[in-house]
Amino acid sequence: MIEGDGIGPEIAQSVKDIFAAAKAPIKWESVDVTPQLKDSRTVIPDKAIDSVRTNFVALKGPLATPIGKGHVSLNLTLRRTFNLFANVRPCKSIAGYKTPYDNVDTVLIRENTEGEYSGIEHVVVDGVVQSIKLITKEASERVLRFAFQYAEDVGRRKVRAVHKATIMKMSDGLFLNTAREISKDFPTIDFDAELLDNTCLKIVTNPEPYNDKVLVMPNLYGDILSDMCAGLIGGLGLTPSGNIGDECSIFEAVHGSAPDIAGKSLANPTALLLSSIMMLQHMGLNEHADKIQSAIFATLAEGKALTGDLGGKAKTHEYTSAIIQHL
Repeated sequence: MIEGDGIGPEIAQSVKDIFAAAKAPIKWESVDVTPQLKDSRTVIPDKAIDSVRTNFVALKGPLATPIGKGHVSLNLTLRRTFNLFANVRPCKSIAGYKTPYDNVDTVLIRENTEGEYSGIEHVVVDGVVQSIKLITKEASERVLRFAFQYAEDVGRRKVRAVHKATIMKMSDGLFLNTAREISKDFPTIDFDAELLDNTCLKIVTNPEPYNDKVLVMPNLYGDILSDMCAGLIGGLGLTPSGNIGDECSIFEAVHGSAPDIAGKSLANPTALLLSSIMMLQHMGLNEHADKIQSAIFATLAEGKALTGDLGGKAKTHEYTSAIIQHL
């Protein structure tokens, strides 16, 4: 358990209380990932790295990146440290929280290690900066194969690659061609592809045609599109996320650390709770995952104990207690 900063400890406590009430067979090992500067690089403490590698799975609250020279995003540092190559973001409408869109149910899988976020930038001449987008066949194949396997495992019928190969013919072209090759290994899954701008336009016009699909895409597109899809269902406070690697996986709430409300029992733990359910499913503890998820959805649908961001007046611990009552 990486509790994180700001509201992190409060929402982490909600997860612990609910897991205890549900008798989930999880023993928490809390680790501190406060960054250290080592040879001018931001690194995670060795103790935290050893804990994640020993346990194979971690649940992470929000982390604030320290402002100052030499510090990069802690979330990015974690992904690179453990080579978490696939970011999985389900977006599913929640009964009891009305948005302009009903019945949204799609999954986005984002390549997590390269693309425009490779950090290869330099000044060509004064006033001209070049940023290099890196796409490799190996990383593309790894995330695409995961996307098809994920679709097969959870019973989704179609995988769609989202790209801009019309403009970036070589880089996105490599990603798209690799997707076509890998689709041949999964004959039961339908495969197609769509331009990123078309996806953005169509999904906010009517998201229902994207239900039962797994959308897979390079890093930058996934970063933007996954947050946009979170907006369809009510925002990052209701959106779970998992970062999957070959050796270990980290499940996380992707919202901010909200230092302005920290310690006031105003935080909404739903995103971390739903991420913890993804973690249980990843571990094969589906019975416990289903039980806790049903209690969360029942509490949200009932609408009596909602936190302020969901239009209610309940404190964090009151919302947690309501979920435990539904258990």
